[in-house]
Amino acid sequence: MSLDDQIRWDRQHAQTLEAEAPSSLLQQIFETGAWQLPPGRGLDIAAGKGRNALYLAERGFEVVAVDISRVALDAARRHAEQQHLHVDFQQLDLEQSFPEGEYDLILNINYLQRSLIPKIKAALRVGGHVIFETYSIDQQVIGHPTNPNYLLAHNELLDHFRDFRVLYYREGKFSDGGEPSFRAGIFAQKI
Repeated sequence: MSLDDQIRWDRQHAQTLEAEAPSSLLQQIFETGAWQLPPGRGLDIAAGKGRNALYLAERGFEVVAVDISRVALDAARRHAEQQHLHVDFQQLDLEQSFPEGEYDLILNINYLQRSLIPKIKAALRVGGHVIFETYSIDQQVIGHPTNPNYLLAHNELLDHFRDFRVLYYREGKFSDGGEPSFRAGIFAQKI
Protein backbone atom coordinates (compact mmCIF):
# COMPACT_ATOMS: atom_id res chain seq x y z
CA MET A 1 0.00 0.00 0.00
CA SER A 2 1.08 3.53 -0.61
CA LEU A 3 0.81 6.89 1.08
CA ASP A 4 -2.23 7.51 -1.15
CA ASP A 5 -3.88 4.42 0.36
CA GLN A 6 -3.15 5.67 3.86
CA ILE A 7 -4.64 9.08 3.07
CA ARG A 8 -7.74 7.49 1.52
CA TRP A 9 -8.31 5.24 4.55
CA ASP A 10 -7.64 8.10 6.98
CA ARG A 11 -10.32 10.16 5.24
CA GLN A 12 -12.79 7.31 5.28
CA HIS A 13 -12.25 6.57 8.98
CA ALA A 14 -12.40 10.27 9.92
CA GLN A 15 -16.04 10.40 8.78
CA THR A 16 -17.11 8.59 11.94
CA LEU A 17 -14.96 7.80 14.94
CA GLU A 18 -17.60 6.05 17.04
CA ALA A 19 -17.07 2.46 18.05
CA GLU A 20 -18.99 -0.05 15.97
CA ALA A 21 -20.40 -3.42 16.96
CA PRO A 22 -18.16 -6.43 16.34
CA SER A 23 -18.65 -8.53 13.23
CA SER A 24 -21.80 -10.64 13.43
CA LEU A 25 -19.83 -13.66 12.21
CA LEU A 26 -17.27 -13.20 14.99
CA GLN A 27 -20.03 -12.89 17.57
CA GLN A 28 -21.82 -15.94 16.19
CA ILE A 29 -18.69 -18.06 16.48
CA PHE A 30 -18.04 -17.05 20.08
CA GLU A 31 -21.58 -16.84 21.39
CA THR A 32 -23.29 -19.94 19.98
CA GLY A 33 -21.20 -22.20 22.18
CA ALA A 34 -20.63 -24.59 19.29
CA TRP A 35 -16.90 -23.91 19.34
CA GLN A 36 -14.74 -23.35 22.38
CA LEU A 37 -11.83 -21.12 21.46
CA PRO A 38 -9.49 -20.71 24.41
CA PRO A 39 -7.82 -17.31 24.70
CA GLY A 40 -4.50 -17.05 22.94
CA ARG A 41 -2.61 -14.73 20.66
CA GLY A 42 -4.81 -13.01 18.07
CA LEU A 43 -4.18 -10.84 15.03
CA ASP A 44 -6.80 -8.49 13.57
CA ILE A 45 -5.88 -7.48 10.01
CA ALA A 46 -7.18 -4.15 8.68
CA ALA A 47 -8.57 -3.59 12.16
CA GLY A 48 -9.96 -0.13 11.52
CA LYS A 49 -11.32 1.38 14.72
CA GLY A 50 -10.75 -1.85 16.61
CA ARG A 51 -14.27 -3.25 17.02
CA ASN A 52 -13.19 -6.87 16.53
CA ALA A 53 -9.84 -6.56 18.33
CA LEU A 54 -11.62 -5.17 21.40
CA TYR A 55 -14.14 -8.01 21.28
CA LEU A 56 -11.27 -10.52 21.38
CA ALA A 57 -9.48 -8.63 24.17
CA GLU A 58 -12.69 -8.77 26.25
CA ARG A 59 -12.49 -12.54 25.89
CA GLY A 60 -8.93 -12.75 27.16
CA PHE A 61 -7.01 -12.76 23.89
CA GLU A 62 -3.65 -11.04 23.59
CA VAL A 63 -4.41 -9.05 20.43
CA VAL A 64 -2.28 -7.33 17.82
CA ALA A 65 -4.43 -5.10 15.59
CA VAL A 66 -2.91 -3.72 12.40
CA ASP A 67 -4.16 -1.07 10.00
CA ILE A 68 -2.67 1.48 7.64
CA SER A 69 -4.86 4.31 8.96
CA ARG A 70 -3.46 6.36 11.83
CA VAL A 71 -6.89 8.00 12.25
CA ALA A 72 -8.57 4.62 12.74
CA LEU A 73 -5.89 3.37 15.12
CA ASP A 74 -6.05 6.54 17.24
CA ALA A 75 -9.82 6.04 17.57
CA ALA A 76 -9.26 2.36 18.40
CA ARG A 77 -6.79 3.26 21.14
CA ARG A 78 -9.32 5.66 22.67
CA HIS A 79 -12.01 2.96 22.61
CA ALA A 80 -9.60 0.49 24.26
CA GLU A 81 -8.72 3.01 26.99
CA GLN A 82 -12.41 3.74 27.65
CA GLN A 83 -13.05 0.01 28.08
CA HIS A 84 -9.83 -0.60 30.06
CA LEU A 85 -8.64 -3.16 27.50
CA HIS A 86 -5.14 -3.75 26.20
CA VAL A 87 -4.61 -4.21 22.47
CA ASP A 88 -1.31 -3.74 20.65
CA PHE A 89 -2.38 -1.37 17.84
CA GLN A 90 0.19 -1.08 15.05
CA GLN A 91 0.20 1.08 11.96
CA LEU A 92 1.38 -1.31 9.29
CA ASP A 93 1.47 -1.54 5.53
CA LEU A 94 -0.07 -4.93 4.81
CA GLU A 95 2.51 -5.68 2.12
CA GLN A 96 4.75 -6.85 4.97
CA SER A 97 4.69 -10.43 6.23
CA PHE A 98 3.56 -11.47 9.68
CA PRO A 99 5.67 -13.68 11.97
CA GLU A 100 5.21 -17.34 11.01
CA GLY A 101 3.40 -19.66 13.39
CA GLU A 102 2.73 -16.80 15.82
CA TYR A 103 -1.04 -16.63 16.17
CA ASP A 104 -3.86 -18.78 17.53
CA LEU A 105 -6.57 -16.74 15.81
CA ILE A 106 -6.43 -14.38 12.84
CA LEU A 107 -9.30 -12.13 11.80
CA ASN A 108 -9.70 -10.56 8.38
CA ILE A 109 -13.05 -8.77 8.22
CA ASN A 110 -14.26 -6.40 5.46
CA TYR A 111 -10.94 -6.36 3.64
CA LEU A 112 -9.72 -8.31 0.63
CA GLN A 113 -6.13 -8.43 -0.50
CA ARG A 114 -5.70 -11.89 -1.95
CA SER A 115 -1.91 -11.75 -1.65
CA LEU A 116 -2.37 -11.74 2.16
CA ILE A 117 -4.05 -15.14 2.30
CA PRO A 118 -0.80 -17.18 2.12
CA LYS A 119 0.69 -14.85 4.77
CA ILE A 120 -2.33 -15.37 7.01
CA LYS A 121 -2.04 -19.13 6.65
CA ALA A 122 1.69 -19.04 7.45
CA ALA A 123 1.19 -16.78 10.49
CA LEU A 124 -1.24 -19.22 12.13
CA ARG A 125 0.00 -21.92 14.48
CA VAL A 126 -1.01 -25.48 13.67
CA GLY A 127 -4.40 -25.85 15.33
CA GLY A 128 -4.99 -22.10 15.05
CA HIS A 129 -8.12 -20.60 13.54
CA VAL A 130 -8.96 -18.02 10.91
CA ILE A 131 -12.15 -15.99 10.63
CA PHE A 132 -12.27 -14.32 7.24
CA GLU A 133 -15.27 -12.43 5.90
CA THR A 134 -15.74 -9.79 3.25
CA TYR A 135 -17.95 -8.76 0.38
CA SER A 136 -18.88 -11.19 -2.38
CA ILE A 137 -19.34 -10.60 -6.09
CA ASP A 138 -23.11 -10.23 -5.64
CA GLN A 139 -22.46 -6.93 -3.82
CA GLN A 140 -22.08 -5.26 -7.23
CA VAL A 141 -25.87 -5.41 -7.57
CA ILE A 142 -26.59 -3.24 -4.53
CA GLY A 143 -23.58 -0.94 -4.22
CA HIS A 144 -20.15 -0.29 -2.76
CA PRO A 145 -17.76 -1.95 -3.19
CA THR A 146 -18.24 -2.78 -6.86
CA ASN A 147 -14.65 -3.34 -8.01
CA PRO A 148 -14.29 -7.10 -8.60
CA ASN A 149 -10.72 -6.94 -7.26
CA TYR A 150 -12.25 -6.37 -3.81
CA LEU A 151 -15.07 -8.90 -4.10
CA LEU A 152 -14.93 -12.63 -3.50
CA ALA A 153 -16.15 -15.04 -6.15
CA HIS A 154 -18.70 -17.62 -5.09
CA ASN A 155 -17.00 -20.28 -2.91
CA GLU A 156 -13.62 -18.55 -3.29
CA LEU A 157 -12.84 -18.75 0.43
CA LEU A 158 -13.48 -22.49 0.37
CA ASP A 159 -10.85 -22.78 -2.33
CA HIS A 160 -8.30 -20.58 -0.51
CA PHE A 161 -8.69 -22.59 2.71
CA ARG A 162 -9.11 -26.06 1.18
CA ASP A 163 -6.07 -27.27 3.17
CA PHE A 164 -7.74 -26.18 6.44
CA ARG A 165 -10.55 -27.87 8.35
CA VAL A 166 -13.61 -25.76 7.54
CA LEU A 167 -15.74 -25.43 10.67
CA TYR A 168 -18.29 -22.98 9.30
CA TYR A 169 -18.97 -21.24 6.00
CA ARG A 170 -21.63 -18.77 4.98
CA GLU A 171 -22.35 -16.86 1.82
CA GLY A 172 -25.34 -14.63 1.15
CA LYS A 173 -26.98 -11.36 2.11
CA PHE A 174 -26.36 -10.36 5.73
CA SER A 175 -26.72 -7.30 7.92
CA ASP A 176 -23.92 -6.35 10.29
CA GLY A 177 -25.99 -3.75 12.10
CA GLY A 178 -26.27 -1.55 9.01
CA GLU A 179 -27.49 -1.94 5.48
CA PRO A 180 -27.58 -5.54 4.25
CA SER A 181 -24.67 -6.59 2.05
CA PHE A 182 -23.61 -9.67 0.15
CA ARG A 183 -20.77 -11.39 1.97
CA ALA A 184 -18.87 -14.63 2.27
CA GLY A 185 -17.28 -15.78 5.51
CA ILE A 186 -15.31 -18.75 6.73
CA PHE A 187 -14.18 -20.08 10.10
CA ALA A 188 -11.46 -22.66 9.63
CA GLN A 189 -8.68 -24.42 11.53
CA LYS A 190 -5.12 -24.95 10.34
CA ILE A 191 -4.30 -28.65 10.36
